[in-house]
Amino acid sequence: MSSQKRVSYFYDAEIGNFHYGQGHPMKPHRVRMTHNLVVNYGLYRKMDVFRPRLMSPTAMTRFHSDDYINFLKSITPDNMQDYSRQLARFNVGEDCPVFDGLFEFCRLYTSGSIGGADRLNDGSSDVCINWSGGLHHAKKAEASGFCYINDCVLAILELLKKHERVLYIDIDIHHGDGVEEAFYTTDRVMTLSFHKFGEYFPGTGDVLDIGYGSGKNYAINFPLNDGMDDASFKSVFRPIMEKVMEKFRPGAIVLQCGADSLSGDRLGCFNLSLRGHADCVQYVQSFNVPLLVLGGGGYTLRNVPRCWTYETSVLLGMTGNNEIRDALPYNDYFEYFGPDYRLHLPVSNMENLNSPQYLEKTKIQLLEVLRSIECAPSVQVQTGGTSNLNPVSMIAMAADGVEEQQSVQENSGRNGGVKVMTEEDMPMDESTDNGNVAIEGRKEHPAEFAS
Repeated sequence: MSSQKRVSYFYDAEIGNFHYGQGHPMKPHRVRMTHNLVVNYGLYRKMDVFRPRLMSPTAMTRFHSDDYINFLKSITPDNMQDYSRQLARFNVGEDCPVFDGLFEFCRLYTSGSIGGADRLNDGSSDVCINWSGGLHHAKKAEASGFCYINDCVLAILELLKKHERVLYIDIDIHHGDGVEEAFYTTDRVMTLSFHKFGEYFPGTGDVLDIGYGSGKNYAINFPLNDGMDDASFKSVFRPIMEKVMEKFRPGAIVLQCGADSLSGDRLGCFNLSLRGHADCVQYVQSFNVPLLVLGGGGYTLRNVPRCWTYETSVLLGMTGNNEIRDALPYNDYFEYFGPDYRLHLPVSNMENLNSPQYLEKTKIQLLEVLRSIECAPSVQVQTGGTSNLNPVSMIAMAADGVEEQQSVQENSGRNGGVKVMTEEDMPMDESTDNGNVAIEGRKEHPAEFAS
């Protein structure tokens, strides 16, 4: 069933050109490495690949404040000294540095998430993937935890135009505080986060934090300790997720797949394998609800592409006997994956500090919270109208730095546009008849306001 799902994948080659600075753990280059593995495994043939249409700064103010967006548009490494007050006010500095192209970087990763939400809304896709997104810590007027624009919140607001209820799930090792805070008082969005808690950034996400007002019982937090392994994670994720789906009945799901919960992460302290991490993705997809899959954390450069490539294959239904091979195909970054050059890595022998008793107690506590919620939330979320939007057709574009090949096919789907095959996305020995071709294009979505 899952192999028949219509999967869209958003990627812009420019994303890998941005650099937070020397020694900073956040490296956008990991998204380019992921895409390169996706291409060399041949996964692009099974899905539609889009370059997202860049959203306007105005669209970002659906969640973020005007002052904050104007600041991000204006700040550069060359004029930082003129913005000392704003740097402190908006928490931009050490963890969230100013670097060349900062606002363009924000637009790129956010546009992929908005574009994915739009395709889910209009029924063009069942699953949309944006590995550059998932920056879940950003607040309304504050950068936080390497995040500047909260694409998760903006994508959820887009989905709320079509769906009565949206579920946000976060398996990053850090609590999804920015998303929870944004929807803490509404019952149209439920946030579900499994994260390390206790003297760990961002310090939020206690089991007792369950929402406020109309949003009471719609924020679900499962705080965890060091050493969380596959079996333990599965034992709590599945029953909680099952009860959430039974009671909340979302029309769409946003799944943040931060890879810093993997074993061996530079900033993490969990002990999940790729299969343990991907089991969450596969289980969420099994509910057959429109699904937006985002990236997030992940700071061991050689492991993040492994994780997100494997999860791309899982979302394409390539599981069991149909699983992609463990031996990595040769790719542009092959030397990063030595000395074993394998997709799957062994986990460590670290102690799991999550006792079965603690996990069971917390699980029961959260299941009781979920039993008390109503199935038909009523609070309205104002997301902005669409009557003043100016949709345009998709414009054919070749990938940056790559010549457009001669083969161009008209896309007959409801969104219109053209399919463009490029040398970057199509290996030289493959013909145009081999499965779905990659799509490169710009598509107007409802989040793009008329200028």
